[in-house]
Amino acid sequence: MTIDERLERIAERHEALSNTVELLTHDIDALRDAQRAEGKEIGDKIRALAIVAEQNEGRAAQMIAAVNSLEARAGQMMDAITRLARVADNHEGRIGDLEI
Repeated sequence: MTIDERLERIAERHEALSNTVELLTHDIDALRDAQRAEGKEIGDKIRALAIVAEQNEGRAAQMIAAVNSLEARAGQMMDAITRLARVADNHEGRIGDLEI
């Protein structure tokens, strides 16, 4: 193999390597752009989730307040029922006394 043939082979290999590097650079740029777009999309989704979480916190606070109010009312109703039961017992005793 002559020096000219060797130089030609080296030149061909150099051209092939240059083309490969160019393709790889293009692929890396495309991947970087896709990653940026995906990162932006993920960031947008995170912001939307944060808004929903904040809204749900407000709703949860309202629900807790409503449950606490219902518990207080249930306690008041139980007290009223207990008083009514005592009144009924007293009336039952009086009716029993009248019948004797």
